[in-house]
Amino acid sequence: MALATRVTRLLGIEHPIVQGGMMWVGRAELASAVSNAGGLGMLTALTQPTPDDLRREIERCRGMTDKPFGVNLTILPSVTPPPYAEYRRAIIDSGVRIVETAGHRPQEHVEDFKAHGITVIHKCTAVRHALSAERMGVDIISIDGFECAGHPGEDDIPGLILIPAAADKVKIPMLASGGFADGRGLVAALTLGAEGINMGTRFCATVEAPIHDAIKQLIVSNDERATNLIFRRFHNTGRVAKTSVSDQVVEISARPDAVFEDIRPLVSGAKGRSALETGDLDAGLIWAGQVQGLIHDVPTCRQLIERIVGDAQNLIAARLSGFVKQGDA
Repeated sequence: MALATRVTRLLGIEHPIVQGGMMWVGRAELASAVSNAGGLGMLTALTQPTPDDLRREIERCRGMTDKPFGVNLTILPSVTPPPYAEYRRAIIDSGVRIVETAGHRPQEHVEDFKAHGITVIHKCTAVRHALSAERMGVDIISIDGFECAGHPGEDDIPGLILIPAAADKVKIPMLASGGFADGRGLVAALTLGAEGINMGTRFCATVEAPIHDAIKQLIVSNDERATNLIFRRFHNTGRVAKTSVSDQVVEISARPDAVFEDIRPLVSGAKGRSALETGDLDAGLIWAGQVQGLIHDVPTCRQLIERIVGDAQNLIAARLSGFVKQGDA
């Protein structure tokens, strides 16, 4: 039994499982492994220092898989923003057919991608944002619950509510994101109205994830309580793994007179990259979600995806069907 949905048909993939675009993690090694296993792998554009580096990474990924893969372009407000238009042009010129957008005011980028026939997934943390993206013309919504790693928005709505609330109003296909790691989650997402799942933290704890094994083991050893919410007072809430660094960020931010400059040295992207690459848990922030409590091993991407899909099929065909009482003959 295959799990065929509008998402699998639209993206041309075997299984309704998408790898989230993660800074410093979404490289060719991981993206190609996910795609080769039947899911959709995702490169992260801004992980590459320049648009030309992104072009080379796309070609490197293409040399590692003949299956569909996508590129994530996250647009964030910044005093000195990256050259988003140049990254966008690199994606288009490289012939990428699937893009995941996220962040601040993506309309310019969505319009250009759509004009070039690219399928656009847009990540949202609220129903109102999902409806706005649908009107903008995106093809798939990735709806991100409060459990997620990264930036869950400011509404604090968990997936159990957010996914069906969005499904009640959004007409295009949806991916459920935030808190997914196994077949139970995939079945739950399909039941709540999504047509696939987007996983980030779970894919960090795989053999092919290009990060240090100490980070993978941290994720495995952590439970669902082992996250911190940071940047709350600055209205840019982020969820990260609970470490000495994120504990310091929370402590400093709680001071009545705290300003962002007080924590800037602790939260720089360069330090987070150092933590991922060296395994030094005290080097910088490590982004991870509450789903850590459901992660107990470090499989290959193929083993993980096959296990998720197999468990989901068994749940649907056996356990759930067993709850349905048949009428009298």
